[in-house]
Amino acid sequence: MRCINKFQTYLLLIVFAITISNGCKKSDNVTALTTVTDYDGNVYHTIVIGTQTWTVENLKVTHYRNGDSIANVTGNSVWKSLTTGAYCWYNNNIDNKTPYGALYNWFTVNDSRNIAPIGWHVPTDAEWTILTTYLGGEIVAGGKMKETDTTHWCNPNSGATNESGFTALPSGLRHSYDGTFGSFRIFSGWWSSTADGATSAWVRGLDYSHARCDRSNYGYTQFGFAVRLVKD
Repeated sequence: MRCINKFQTYLLLIVFAITISNGCKKSDNVTALTTVTDYDGNVYHTIVIGTQTWTVENLKVTHYRNGDSIANVTGNSVWKSLTTGAYCWYNNNIDNKTPYGALYNWFTVNDSRNIAPIGWHVPTDAEWTILTTYLGGEIVAGGKMKETDTTHWCNPNSGATNESGFTALPSGLRHSYDGTFGSFRIFSGWWSSTADGATSAWVRGLDYSHARCDRSNYGYTQFGFAVRLVKD
């Protein structure tokens, strides 16, 4: 067999990548060839799903885009009373930074200083709907978004295929009414940037027990949810 040198191998890989990106079917996943870095230097992989490019990991930045610090709030009573931006690690344990990312309240997401790097933003409710519609609708989209197996998700992690490459992990939440943590390893919720009245916003949620991606307006502003980013 004729040997192929390194330069020829490199050219073949480029051709292969172009072929995939130009000829993928709806069910195919095309991984972007770039990463994105936040203000703190955290690096996120990206994935192209339909017409959108998403980060594969949950956000874990602790500064706004302009360099101002986001408050790290650990106390339950303080958290539930906040009217300004804050973040925490689940159970106030920094070991949960990787792989689950941070939990943010609504005020952080809605702050004009922006938590996303330039060229990226927190998705709107409509952009979340574009994603779930592309994946077959809310009834089945969650399974296509969840990481498979039970390394992070509790049993039975129903319907999980991760065929979208979104690789959702069960980061849990922080309650708005008393500031306590809950639902770790069984649920993940993400903010949208779309408010629903003065005290809540639209969110998306996945659960270990079914394949749905639930759309809800129960995201009261003091809740702590994860954040994913979508490219401008």
